[in-house]
Amino acid sequence: MDALRRSAAELIAYVGSDFSVIERALADFLMYQGAGRPGESERRSWRSSLSVLADDLRQADLGAVEVLLEYQMPMTSKRADVVLAGVHPRTGDPSYVAIELKQWSRARRWEGSETLLDVDGARYRPVLHPALQVDGYVDYLRDFTAVLSSAPESIVGAAYLHNASEDGITDLRSPGVGAASRLFTGQHRGEFHDFLRSRLAPVSGVRAADRLLSSHVAPSRQLLSVAAEEIRQREQFELLDEQRVAYELVMNTVRTASRADTKTVVVVSGGPGSGKSVIALSLLGELAREGRTVMHGTGSRSFTQTLRAVAGRGSPRTKNLFAYFNSFMTAERNGLDVLILDEAHRLRATSVNRYTRKEVRAEARPQVDELFDAARVPVFLLDQYQVVRPGEMGSVHEIREHAERRGLRVLEVDLTGQFRSGGSDAWVEWVLRLLGLDGGGPEPWTGDDRFVVEVADSPADLESRLRDRLASGMNARMTAGYCWPWSDPRPDGTLVDDVVVGDWARPWNVRGERAVGDAPPSALWATAEGGFEQVGCVYTAQGFEYSWNGVILGPDLVWRGDRWVARREHNRDPDLRSRKTVDDATFDRLVRNVYKVLLTRGMVGTVLFSTDEETQAKLRSLLRPAR
Repeated sequence: MDALRRSAAELIAYVGSDFSVIERALADFLMYQGAGRPGESERRSWRSSLSVLADDLRQADLGAVEVLLEYQMPMTSKRADVVLAGVHPRTGDPSYVAIELKQWSRARRWEGSETLLDVDGARYRPVLHPALQVDGYVDYLRDFTAVLSSAPESIVGAAYLHNASEDGITDLRSPGVGAASRLFTGQHRGEFHDFLRSRLAPVSGVRAADRLLSSHVAPSRQLLSVAAEEIRQREQFELLDEQRVAYELVMNTVRTASRADTKTVVVVSGGPGSGKSVIALSLLGELAREGRTVMHGTGSRSFTQTLRAVAGRGSPRTKNLFAYFNSFMTAERNGLDVLILDEAHRLRATSVNRYTRKEVRAEARPQVDELFDAARVPVFLLDQYQVVRPGEMGSVHEIREHAERRGLRVLEVDLTGQFRSGGSDAWVEWVLRLLGLDGGGPEPWTGDDRFVVEVADSPADLESRLRDRLASGMNARMTAGYCWPWSDPRPDGTLVDDVVVGDWARPWNVRGERAVGDAPPSALWATAEGGFEQVGCVYTAQGFEYSWNGVILGPDLVWRGDRWVARREHNRDPDLRSRKTVDDATFDRLVRNVYKVLLTRGMVGTVLFSTDEETQAKLRSLLRPAR
């Protein structure tokens, strides 16, 4: 775990003389962590809030405690503003206080909610009640930090609204909020000082800070118990054939690795609908029930957030078992028994990004090696035909090659069965042949009694057919190749109709993590209400299935004569535009993989339309026999 660490006395001294020293140190720390260069608003908040906090620590006579600034939560990008480390005045044991600093002067309930707030000047609305926000940090630290999970009473939380008076935040005092963390305002600074003195003695906090920062990181037994029960309530499926083989293979490997103190890599491959994610959740639930330290990771923001929403619906704590691949960059070696890596075709070459310092990038290890190291049994579940971005390297061959280079044993399972309700192996194979991804070439679609394929006359016709299915109670989504610009919402909050074909136009799905009007946030486009009204891209569709799938093939992949032609000039994906980073052969492969992903999302049927006349004619000629 990482934080910018200073004693309270140092913070007090810098605030009194030259705060820019702390400001520069914080900026450098965040850059080093890969969080990017902080903006002026964040710097202003440091100058305002930390100056007040330093003065409070001085008045409370707590200059000897350790102050951990921008405290990085383990295995997540979230950071707590401040964690104070010291000694409990009554027990003499290590004691910690997590503090969320707010500059708000006024806040009120959001549309009658006791947990959501409308804050003057806030960039986004609504926002979470700050006491609940810091509750989440405290629970997370108890769940993933060994020194706190063994002594959960040693850490408490507080939200400090140092610019607010009690009159300005009356709504925040509602007893219905249900927060465990305390809420203080600048009007009652004395109460905040008393609270701090009740948890921290005026003696050195160096050893307490050392203990916290060097603590073993892994899911706690209590969290695993909660997760096991929560996931058990969601398990409404049976594993069949190769799915059961994969499940039993992993369970046996975990037990063997534990007894023999060995490391084994398991790779489970299969196409859409083959049950990879079902296997992943089954494993997560059973391993948690056995008390194994286990986590789930993906490289997809949409997929991870949806799993958090579904599998952790009854327990916010369970959501924390779902992380991202780059969360394990500094994970303790073999700190987990099992790491389940779903959507592993999204593996990146490294976990660093453009914000990471040059010297750190120069020493970056392959992401797959970081994941190997994090657990005794790393389990990779993937579809190697879903690599759609430059830098992704999640194929069976590449994972095996890395493992063998390190002398690690590799076990493989190829899923050939179809698990989910619906879907069509024949359709998946037809798409692979259509796009030239699996030998042969396009062939006529001979049909599948369980799966419907149609070619629409226009985008409006495609949308109309899907709306008919929606009206009958099924779910449906429209997707398209990334061939149109993608605008930010208008000042009034409405989305721009960027996907334009003739006189038909619709907006892309929302870019960010917040809903825009009735349009759900990006990560929930495939599953939340309102998603049908926007056109999804590969990054929001990947990893999901829905009953009816509409696909608009754009001008970046067209049929000419007897072959496909990939046309970079018609593609708007910024990751694919540069020939310096993506050569023509790689672009051709990636754009075919993009359409493979889009074409295989439907579980009951798919409706197609190409904006190119010759390509549209080719599709009709191949699909006519089935019609």
